[in-house]
Amino acid sequence: MADNTKQRFADGVLREIECSLNRSAANLNWLLKQMGPYFSITMQDEPKAIASLAINLHALGTDEKLVLVDREKRLIVASLNRPGSLYRTLDGLPERDISYAQFTQSGQPLPGQEGGLELQRFEFDRKDHREISEARDIKIPQRIRSHIRKVLKQSYPRFNFARLSYLLQLLWLNNEQYVRVSPPKRVAQLLWMYEQSSLQGGIYFDVEAATEIAPDGEPEYRVMFAAANPPQIDFLAQAMEVFNRLELGVRRAYCLTISNGVHPYFLGTFYIRSRNEELVDKGSDVYLRLQSELYNTQILSTASAPYRKLLRRGLMTGEQAALVNAMASFCHTNMAHNQPDRFSFADVMYAFTQHPNIALQLVELFHARFDPLQEKREQRYEQLLEEVNGAIEAYNTGHRYLDEIRRSVFRTALLFIRYTLKTNCFVAEKQALAFRLDPTYLEELGPEFTGDLPPDRPFRITFFYGRHGAGYHIGFSDIARGGWRTVMSQGWDDFITISNTIFRENYVLAHTQHLKNKDIYEGGSKMVVVLDAADLSDRELVTRRLYKLQFGFINAFFDIFVTENGRARDPRVVDYYGEDEAIELGPDENMHDSMVELIARQSVRRGYLLGVGVISSKEVGINHKEFGVTSTGVVTFAEIAMQHLGIDIRNDPYSVKFTGGPNGDVAGNAMRLLLERSPQVEIRLIIDGTGALFDSAGADHAALNRIILSDDVEGFDPEALHEGGFIIYRNQHKREGLRQLYRKMERRGGELTESWITTDEFFRDYNRLLFSVEADLFIPAGGRPETIDADNWERFLLQDGRPSTRIVVEGANSFITPAARVELQKRGVVILRDSSANKCGVISSSYEIIANLILSDKEFLLHKQRYVAEVLEILVRRAEEEAQLILKRAAEPDNSQLYTEISTAISTEINGHYARLFDYFQQHPELCDDPLFVRALEEHLPRLLVATKRFRLRLKNLPAKYRYAIIANELASSLVYRGDSEANFLEMLKGHARRCLAA
Repeated sequence: MADNTKQRFADGVLREIECSLNRSAANLNWLLKQMGPYFSITMQDEPKAIASLAINLHALGTDEKLVLVDREKRLIVASLNRPGSLYRTLDGLPERDISYAQFTQSGQPLPGQEGGLELQRFEFDRKDHREISEARDIKIPQRIRSHIRKVLKQSYPRFNFARLSYLLQLLWLNNEQYVRVSPPKRVAQLLWMYEQSSLQGGIYFDVEAATEIAPDGEPEYRVMFAAANPPQIDFLAQAMEVFNRLELGVRRAYCLTISNGVHPYFLGTFYIRSRNEELVDKGSDVYLRLQSELYNTQILSTASAPYRKLLRRGLMTGEQAALVNAMASFCHTNMAHNQPDRFSFADVMYAFTQHPNIALQLVELFHARFDPLQEKREQRYEQLLEEVNGAIEAYNTGHRYLDEIRRSVFRTALLFIRYTLKTNCFVAEKQALAFRLDPTYLEELGPEFTGDLPPDRPFRITFFYGRHGAGYHIGFSDIARGGWRTVMSQGWDDFITISNTIFRENYVLAHTQHLKNKDIYEGGSKMVVVLDAADLSDRELVTRRLYKLQFGFINAFFDIFVTENGRARDPRVVDYYGEDEAIELGPDENMHDSMVELIARQSVRRGYLLGVGVISSKEVGINHKEFGVTSTGVVTFAEIAMQHLGIDIRNDPYSVKFTGGPNGDVAGNAMRLLLERSPQVEIRLIIDGTGALFDSAGADHAALNRIILSDDVEGFDPEALHEGGFIIYRNQHKREGLRQLYRKMERRGGELTESWITTDEFFRDYNRLLFSVEADLFIPAGGRPETIDADNWERFLLQDGRPSTRIVVEGANSFITPAARVELQKRGVVILRDSSANKCGVISSSYEIIANLILSDKEFLLHKQRYVAEVLEILVRRAEEEAQLILKRAAEPDNSQLYTEISTAISTEINGHYARLFDYFQQHPELCDDPLFVRALEEHLPRLLVATKRFRLRLKNLPAKYRYAIIANELASSLVYRGDSEANFLEMLKGHARRCLAA
């Protein structure tokens, strides 16, 4: 019985094999006829896979898909062609980087079936960036070069043929087989896409009627879409979701992701047909929707709640979902810094996703205010504003506590819409969103949410939102400058924690910068953004995401701040502000030199009014780290403060401790200057992100000099430790069972010993050392803001009540909170605060921008050494003036102010004079030509610009606002630093009396 069953089974299988083999020839003929002209070309390297498909083609009637190839670097799948099938396949793929994807559909249904065939091919063979950048001697057959050049001349005559060799080599290095087997027309299309996206800020979209004949003879459209540094992993799936949602069937697609030696580049060609017969011609509604939605993939994360809960349920478009993300982020960051538990990110986002009706009303209101195509804008906006406001106030689910939270969130979103003055939301090719707001919204937000902010209100607030981060630029005057800091999160909890306080951190830093900028014509500003890298562990991927975020934000910045006659130049930006805005940036945390140079070039390309002067510390500029400009001021303040204690740092022994590593700009250069000037200095403690070095006898000077400006604490040679000294290493760790252990090197009894300490032991030492180590001088030159605060300042006191340090010179911004400063100064600590002590970096940047506005690049480089030397002289003078004035006022018999209060008072006085004078010169511009005020302008500048006739003549070409500002600043600062209040008062009385008597 068993043998009979086995035989019947074998016979059945053989009949199926014979049947399949008999059909295979016919099936192959059907494939060659129905799968398009390129099928045999692109699949010629996989004959076994096509043989398997031909044999088993009929099985697709019962099986939904056939896996033809499943290898480490290649997957080929045949499936029934149904709406959304491509998207579903991509959505279900494991997380792998796709280097090439090809989709092909049959022109007719499968034999005996209603649906057609879809062949999906994926390759997972991305080339390493270094492999591409270091490749040499690339030999491409002349025949291939000639054919591609000919097609380019015929189809894309505007192509830059000077770049042909470079771009073709790039494609060849990434996917030689593709270039070899593909028709020249397809390679030419890729080259054209790459070049155009490079010219358009890293993104490109176009649609044209396909010249190729589809297998069924019906017309198709060719969509070309390219994106530099695209979002990771699911980017292609997200693009396919867009086609599917817009009822556009993708008949064929050829998508490459290549490396240009720096980052990936997506180059996709899609052959589409509308399922509802809509035309996809340029300018049509579906064309504009497709363009908008594909560009929006750069901004809208598939992991976000609006994507999952609103877009995928058909409640919103991609652009609407991105706007909801931005509104939620704005609300969270404005509300959580004061009440993080009540307005957590999850709770704020939940308010929008659980109430899509209100979210959609807010989106519609935003469109009424800013859509450039909106008819009867003001009337429509006012009508909707009343409706939305009524809906928010009437919101009631019966849960009183939750209802009040959500009403507060919706009210904040309403303020966001009402007080935004311009946005790039309707610029199609954006890669991030930007919203320039009137800061008056803070008054309506109320003290419940602003009580923890400095009382002074900014001149402007600009909110930025991107796929992987958000942040603000906050400026306290019309012409303003300050650094751009990107805070990197180390996990989702870290991202949320940073987001909770990012607005307050930015506000405090910008306010501090405004106090600091008293010696220059620009007021203070700061840009602080947080990068979500929670899902990444690879450093290269983190850097890629960092660059993507920064590049997107700077282009969004130019979208709204590039102006013509005061109005945003781009007609898609509705501008309710209507003035030029001179905003100067500078490098700060996680701003790399390459990005600085890119921002400068992009500013020129986009036509921003400051040109390369938009950012400082360029090659054609004054690099802060190279010249130690910030540290020049810090050390000058330290030297004068130590004199106050009777210590001559150039001759006397003294001790110092640092936060911030020897490779850091401020800390490293401060250590360099102290070692050069102070032969007897003992640097007892250095703490940075890689660990901590403690040596009670002072770190060995020679060993420290070897790593200054080149390595972190972990690079210090432990052999150079003195008795009792040790280094604990944050990045050198191992696991023993469930325990994480950190390396420690210590010299005891003359021997250098290695040990491994627990996580608790490491962080106990790491967190206590800056408080407990005794030193004459403490220079916090690195570390997170608010490290010393109202809750831990007492740890700075020793057991006998004495402070562990007598003088603190703040090289880092906001390292000590205002409350902690007060308490420490009451205990006898001299604190010279950040807005005074580290001001020289921003002063140097100001002079770099002046040079950019007056000198050509060639002239600057020719005179750079002299110009920088003169700027350094100005920095020392400005630091000495303020340090001496603070100590002088502190020593006055009737003084009741603390050192930091005196510092703030000096800044407030100068800024008050400056604001009044700037307004006055704006109202009386002819005064700028008065010889006395021309002299004031010249007094502000390095001698090179005044002593060289051709440069001096160019001073009249400075933007008018800059001339008013420079004169106002020079007069304001001299009034405070070098003025005599009694003499000034007497001179004012005499002038008033003369005018009265003359009348």
